[in-house]
Amino acid sequence: MNARIFFGALLAYGYNHWVGRLPSRTLRRAYLVSALAGLGQGTGVQLNCRFLNPRKVALGERNVINFGCLFDGRKFRITTGSDVSIGPEASILTLGHDPQSPDFADKGGEVVLGDRVWIGYRAIILPGVTIGEGAVVGAGAVVTRDVAPHSIVAGTPARKVGDRSRDLDYQLAFNPWFQ
Repeated sequence: MNARIFFGALLAYGYNHWVGRLPSRTLRRAYLVSALAGLGQGTGVQLNCRFLNPRKVALGERNVINFGCLFDGRKFRITTGSDVSIGPEASILTLGHDPQSPDFADKGGEVVLGDRVWIGYRAIILPGVTIGEGAVVGAGAVVTRDVAPHSIVAGTPARKVGDRSRDLDYQLAFNPWFQ
């Protein structure tokens, strides 16, 4: 077994089953600083989030990662910009299988979230998707393709339902107690 793969699996297991359940933002953050590919200043990760291969997940500055989110960095990277809000129990996937493959081959791609992206409750972002700056993904949406900057998408599969203001000027700072 490859030592890097083993160490990465051990880091993920430690966080997913122990550290990620501790009601201490300070301890979770300290662990994630060493486990993730990047953790921006002011970013908070709430309880019970899970990381599959945290070494391929880079979170930008002042992100709010709500409880129960899943970050699947098993083979490809997940990168977020600054001031990104990801709602509770959202999933960001980078790997799946090709349904047409006779040998169940892997299929996937990196996921990129631009600055000030807002992902709603229980949304699912599928492999290979880029979500442009300022875009909004509605609760429960399944994003199967790229989302243009400042677009609002919703549904399954996600479709454009509107536009978001381009005059966004906020910085997130949400760190609730015991979350």
